[in-house]
Amino acid sequence: MPKAYWVATYRSIRNPDAMAAYAKASRPALEAAGGRVLARGIPAAAFELGLMERVVLIEFDSVESARVAYASPAYQAAHDLLGDGAERDIRIVEAVE
Repeated sequence: MPKAYWVATYRSIRNPDAMAAYAKASRPALEAAGGRVLARGIPAAAFELGLMERVVLIEFDSVESARVAYASPAYQAAHDLLGDGAERDIRIVEAVE
């Protein structure tokens, strides 16, 4: 079964305090669900309409484990802390093997 990657790309962060609370709670929730944070922060470079805003890359053992992590009560509690404090999208992609 191929690994999967959760890619969160932010368009804007409206509430830095809500973002900080979310970040503090979400990482342990995702790690408890088997996620491994590979990269996070402001891009070193952005091309073709890319934004210089926060990006997070998390590795999971499978697409299903990434989906389960997103739906977990611990992650949803972290998600609730963020509320509308950021505009972003989260994508789960399967690795090429």
